[in-house]
Amino acid sequence: MSQPEPEPEIDNPIAPGEKVKTFPTTPGVYLMKDAQGRVIYIGKAKNLRARAGSYFHKTAAQDRRICDWIGEVADIDHLPADSEVDALLMEARLVKDIQPRHNHDLKDDKSFPYLQITTGEDFPRVNFTREPLDSGVKLYGPFPRAKSLRGAIQVLQRIFKFRTCSLDIDEDDPRWRWFRPCLLASIDQCTAPCNLRIDRETYRRDIHRLKLFLDGKKDVLFKEMNEEMREASKALQFEKAARLRDEIKALENINLRGDLAKHAQPEVFYIDPRKGLKGLKQVLKLDALPRTITGVDIAHLGGTETVGSLVTFVDGLPFKPGYRRYRIKTVAGVDDFASIREVVSRRIDGLLEREEPFPDIFLIDGGKGQLSAALDAFKAKGIAPPTLISLAKREEEIYIPGRSDPIILRRRSFALRLLQYVRDEAHRFAQHYHHMLRKKRVLGEDE
Repeated sequence: MSQPEPEPEIDNPIAPGEKVKTFPTTPGVYLMKDAQGRVIYIGKAKNLRARAGSYFHKTAAQDRRICDWIGEVADIDHLPADSEVDALLMEARLVKDIQPRHNHDLKDDKSFPYLQITTGEDFPRVNFTREPLDSGVKLYGPFPRAKSLRGAIQVLQRIFKFRTCSLDIDEDDPRWRWFRPCLLASIDQCTAPCNLRIDRETYRRDIHRLKLFLDGKKDVLFKEMNEEMREASKALQFEKAARLRDEIKALENINLRGDLAKHAQPEVFYIDPRKGLKGLKQVLKLDALPRTITGVDIAHLGGTETVGSLVTFVDGLPFKPGYRRYRIKTVAGVDDFASIREVVSRRIDGLLEREEPFPDIFLIDGGKGQLSAALDAFKAKGIAPPTLISLAKREEEIYIPGRSDPIILRRRSFALRLLQYVRDEAHRFAQHYHHMLRKKRVLGEDE
């Protein structure tokens, strides 16, 4: 997303160097702003207070990397993260979205890698990829470091002996018995399904064990490897012990990855907007192909502020001029239902005042309760709503008014993926900019 428009100068009595002393000592992202409140630099930290504070030491003025612009910093803010990996992935996403002028890295479209396991083949393959397939795969990641992921895959292959090649192997084709396996089979790092040395069921059991490991069932394997390392050390087999030590470390790095849902990379997963809209027309039984979709999300900022975000999609693509942020005015405390009711009500008023049409689809982030709150806003105005739906995140269930049971689509369906894109964009728009809400004038009065 492009840099927000310049806003009124910040009247901040606390100097940035003093403000960082109040930061937590936990992981997160820090955001430096100029006198107009514009984010000019974003960084990640394992310890927010220590890392952000280092910019305001006397020695920082001699640091060639920052000395030219550190004097522009008039304010600093932070966003907490669950871990150092979360902070790294959050930083990358924010830099791509905001494009701060002093961040020279991470602005390009280079994405983080994934570990990908195919699911629709007789002999599933495992590979490193920055461009995951749309369907027929099980994904793990994104991973913050490509080198660590490649090393972990090599170790996993020695243990689970899966294939990493791109061959299309069919168990029922006897010609594969005459195929010459690669070197990995000779060094016992692959069971050579390309030569049908292993049957389909046995190979898929190995892949199932690999998935269990990646999904967290790794205690038994680590216990065996640590015991083997100790035995090798006792037997003075130091090279073997060192190799096992390195393998354990590589496998532990598999844990250092993002969550597929939380750390989405929209530039990686291409969504065909036309197919998504056609799917929504069919699923929602619409008379015509929908062109405009509005998405609404509610975010709570540390329990002290609540904000509503609204995004607009036209023909299945984001329409940035139609984005809005709302500071919740009429709701005390944390109340998602009342907040949604206020945002939707204000959106209705704004559209009516400007004599603009309602969207073809109005999407609310949440379940039945959130949908009812949005419906109440239309009822209170005496207006028949457009196609109004909600999308509950845990099971990705679609709720529509007047229907008790939700619509459940295939996870890879184009219609669901388009709705997820709209929902996630609304969430990102609220969360990734919520640091600006600490300044009273950041949110312009919306509808």
